[in-house]
Amino acid sequence: MILFAVRFASIPCHAEDLVHIGLNYPETGAYQVQGLDQLRAATLAVEEINGAGGILGKKVKLIVRDSQSMVDVTYRNVTEMIEEENVSMVFGGSASSVAIAAADVCRRKGVIFFGTLTYSTATTGAEGNKYTFRECYNSWMGAKTLASYLNDHFPADKNKYFYITADYTWGHTTEASMRHFTGTDNSKDHKRITTPFPGATDKDFRKVISFAKIIDPDVLVLVLFGKDMSTAIRQATIQGLKARMQIVVPNLTLGMAESGGPKVMEGVIGTLPWTWIVPYKYEYPEGQSFVEKFTERFGRYPSTSGASAYTILYEYKAAVERAGTLRSEDVISELEGHTYRRLKDDQTWREFDHQSVQTVYAVKCRPATEVMKDKYRLDYFEIIDLLPGEEAVRTREEWNSDRVKADRPLQLE
Repeated sequence: MILFAVRFASIPCHAEDLVHIGLNYPETGAYQVQGLDQLRAATLAVEEINGAGGILGKKVKLIVRDSQSMVDVTYRNVTEMIEEENVSMVFGGSASSVAIAAADVCRRKGVIFFGTLTYSTATTGAEGNKYTFRECYNSWMGAKTLASYLNDHFPADKNKYFYITADYTWGHTTEASMRHFTGTDNSKDHKRITTPFPGATDKDFRKVISFAKIIDPDVLVLVLFGKDMSTAIRQATIQGLKARMQIVVPNLTLGMAESGGPKVMEGVIGTLPWTWIVPYKYEYPEGQSFVEKFTERFGRYPSTSGASAYTILYEYKAAVERAGTLRSEDVISELEGHTYRRLKDDQTWREFDHQSVQTVYAVKCRPATEVMKDKYRLDYFEIIDLLPGEEAVRTREEWNSDRVKADRPLQLE
């Protein structure tokens, strides 16, 4: 952290010559691994952008705050960044509750917010607003992609599912989406248990895994993220569940797989909006360049959250320069409906909800022996399926229905 702060502070510019951009990310807490990659990639992007002349001829200064994955901390952080640091844009996330809180402050202050890692469908759904854009996919898109694989291999009429779910907005919307697409809506046949967020303890995870062992499902769905997921899956391995059932983690990241470890993660199924193997498998040159610059700088592969942070900074720069101004309303107009290609295939900032419509990948964790052969020991994911963004994303009618249920207007405000 200190090295990053010193580097940015050393830019020899007056305040009026700088574009201040705020990153609210989890430096600490259960999601800190996902947060660190956002900072790494953002640092890389800012250095590149500044080296190429900045934004509208002004150097970028990154203002960083630790969200701790806490809503109250985020409200304070984002308010300070806007009122005291004069940021023109805020990005970040990891916990969707935190992303929604940041988006709320930005809406009230008239500042654009980009979600880097916020999978709750609500972020650009029931809680969506005019100033919020989500670069990553959402729970609905991930669940629909994953279900296309699970329904073929583990149909609900022949297999019993059991859900362990983090008790907050992302957990709830992800479980609901998974149940909808896998046909496991009947909670009597396909039971669930929740874990606290934040603050779940090792004891909590031992307890819920013990309960899952009693239920003895065919498919164990861990609607958990970050450190919570890795703690739960280690318990599942210790208690012998992994050998008896298929474990599914709807929203995976490289950091989560790394925290679990090669042996524990072997055979686990999940989804991703991006992984470092995508640009090589499908030949996307800009994605390959990003991976190579990132690995040279940090000695490891970038994760989904890093790719998203990097993309957001370049997309913001491009939109500002198309608009010719930092004024939020003008930049929003340039983003809405815009199609871009950065680290993968084409993505579009959908006009009516500001969701980035994009391809989603279903993955299976490789055998431990294969992971260990990789020079970074980070080659975890084999792509087993994909769904184009237009098929994965909610329709306008489905989005409208969600907004009506939440008593929200059918146009972003």
